[in-house]
Amino acid sequence: MSTDHGIRYELDGHVARVTIDRPHVMNAVDRAAHLELRRVWAEIEQDPEVRVVVLTGAGDRSFCVGADMSASGVDKTGTEYWADLDPDGFGALSLRESLDVPVIARVNGFAVGGGMEMVLGCDIVVAAESAKFGLTEPRVGRMPLDGGMVRLPRQIPYHQAMGLLLTGRKAPAAEMYRLGLVNEVVPADELDAAVQRWVDDVLACAPLSLKAIKQTVQRTAHLTAREANTVRLPALVAALQSKDQDEGVRAFQEKRTPEWSGS
Repeated sequence: MSTDHGIRYELDGHVARVTIDRPHVMNAVDRAAHLELRRVWAEIEQDPEVRVVVLTGAGDRSFCVGADMSASGVDKTGTEYWADLDPDGFGALSLRESLDVPVIARVNGFAVGGGMEMVLGCDIVVAAESAKFGLTEPRVGRMPLDGGMVRLPRQIPYHQAMGLLLTGRKAPAAEMYRLGLVNEVVPADELDAAVQRWVDDVLACAPLSLKAIKQTVQRTAHLTAREANTVRLPALVAALQSKDQDEGVRAFQEKRTPEWSGS
């Protein structure tokens, strides 16, 4: 469904597709688009039919280049921007901890600034060979305040993260794959097929199991491994008590594909 905010949200079966549809500004996000993304994520969190999300940008040039520098309000001072940060980060995603379903980034072009931060908030990243990634804020006198500075060093080796953060340079998809930030790199004309393979693999798993796994990973990162393994999170308890955990065992024993109910 298209909106006046430049964000498209479509639910196809159990697959939610979220598209930043502002190609005239390379899918930069303004205030209205940010608020619509926040609304969309909240809707997805409340919809038990959603089992996987695909996030992308419209067109073939850009995933998202961050904040819309042509929009009103971008002339805020650094401290004014800092004071007005969304606690869930850029696009209400880069620091979000309440979205328990898997999110796949379909990176079709530039993912820089806030766009890169949104990638850091995703779980699986599939990129076109032509895609470029970067936290470019230092090159315009700013900083990646929406999670870039804190997430990147937690996801790739320290020196590699600092090499990107302290230069603001754009890195090709192949380099990000070598660093472990990207799961798969394919020619642009194979991007949709590659994303669909990942979607199919996610859908082959019990949805409540995946929610429990993601919730556990996100909410115990501050603990030691032994401490984290003892935490009884709501999604974990629900998965262990679900009909699907019985269905999975039965299907394995009967040598058939399980039919997940999500309950």
